[in-house]
Amino acid sequence: MPVPDTLEWRKIAAGFAKLAFPNCIGAMDGKHVVIEAPPNSGSVYYNYKGTFSIVLLAVVDARYCFRLVDIGAYGRNSDGGTLSASAFGTALRQNTLGIPEDTILPGAEHLGPMPYVFVADEAFPLCRNIMRPYPGYNIGERKVFNNRLSHVRRMVECAFGILASQWRVYRRVLCVSPEVAEGVVKATCMLHNFMRWDTSIATALPSEAATSESSEGLQHGPRLGANNAGREAVAVREKFAQYFMTKAGRVPWQDTI
Repeated sequence: MPVPDTLEWRKIAAGFAKLAFPNCIGAMDGKHVVIEAPPNSGSVYYNYKGTFSIVLLAVVDARYCFRLVDIGAYGRNSDGGTLSASAFGTALRQNTLGIPEDTILPGAEHLGPMPYVFVADEAFPLCRNIMRPYPGYNIGERKVFNNRLSHVRRMVECAFGILASQWRVYRRVLCVSPEVAEGVVKATCMLHNFMRWDTSIATALPSEAATSESSEGLQHGPRLGANNAGREAVAVREKFAQYFMTKAGRVPWQDTI
């Protein structure tokens, strides 16, 4: 169960290219798994929904399969905070995920090489390899970009829905310790992938190396907040928005937005 390598990231990107978002290597989001309040835990597991939970942070491909998961973060953490404290977030900052080199988008040589990116919602920071929507009300190319991003980001939302539909433990409170709950979540993610297995996919299961149950011992780099994105990240998002307005980047349903 290896972590996706460079070749596998390219295969994942090819799947998202069919959904009209080239150079996308995963849709990312977090899910709260409700648990019974652990003894003497205070408010660390208490989330904004008014329940106690651990967080499942997942990266999903275009076939609704989990490719990277981080399980066990405190429920009070935001999605961005969970990413920052996870092994996945650390590897992303240190550029050790094996993400392919920048490549030119089809028919958009004038934009130059573009990085491979994960797509996420507003809870995550904007950085070179993570694209989030433009905030507020938008028109023109920014509105088109937001719609195209939402079109592919729904894959992770659908994967969570399928997971909860198949495994009804997600529809009630898990009356177990956080450690046991982490094992339950990990098992259901792997079984979910097994049930969606396709022989054309070389690796479809989250690996032990890609699964972090605790942030203990991780080396954390500078945290990127939602409001202090670097100039490079802003420029990358602008280029994607421009590409979606070109002849090569347009799709038939775009004119109906």
